[in-house]
Amino acid sequence: MEFNTNIMIAEIVGTMLLILLGDGVVAGVLLAKSKANNAGWIVITAAWAFAVYVGVVVAGPISGAHLNPAVTVGLATAGAITWGQVPEYIIAEMIGAMLGATLVVIHYWDHFKVTEDQGLKLAVFSTGPAIRNYGLNFVSEFIGTFVLMFVILTFGTNGSAAGLASLGALPVALLVFVIGMSLGGTSGYAINPARDLGPRIIHAILPVPGKGGSDWGYSWVPVVGPLVGGVVAALFYQAVWVGVMGM
Repeated sequence: MEFNTNIMIAEIVGTMLLILLGDGVVAGVLLAKSKANNAGWIVITAAWAFAVYVGVVVAGPISGAHLNPAVTVGLATAGAITWGQVPEYIIAEMIGAMLGATLVVIHYWDHFKVTEDQGLKLAVFSTGPAIRNYGLNFVSEFIGTFVLMFVILTFGTNGSAAGLASLGALPVALLVFVIGMSLGGTSGYAINPARDLGPRIIHAILPVPGKGGSDWGYSWVPVVGPLVGGVVAALFYQAVWVGVMGM
């Protein structure tokens, strides 16, 4: 198997920027003595949306800016990319997510040191449910990712969308913004396995000051839920929506 180096570099850098800015806003809002402390949910969802915007602008012209294993697997299911391309995308997305989370640790180091709540520290890296109910938490991640993947495919021509970049940087930012505002309050809307798993690994392995556990018991939800949501959205698009659109 030969990997496309340019695609991998683009996905690494794009996902790194996505996580640096996305986890960065969570750190700014949650960690003690940050000037953004307690800025609230709207600030977090808006910044995550524009973090996606930045990642798409950077990676889009080169790789299509998947930035998300659920998008990659969904596109493969829809036939927009080959299954042979999936590993290079997912490996790059995971590397990028881990690098981005590492930069957040460095940037906010002093604020991690003065924050006492271990749960807030973990929340910088990974999602967690407002009410822990694994079944419904899975459903939340499934629905959010279904919306993301379905809109991406609908915007593409005959299901040939290459990635988030198929929507254009601003439309995809608005899509992520509305998903976060409307559906994110239950599980934190990971809607991206790399976005959650990569930073969670960094939380586990780096000496983040005063950290607690990494909540591995929940970690499967923001991985499996988005992957299943992306695949089902692609299957629904092909089986139903292509006919509805008269393609």
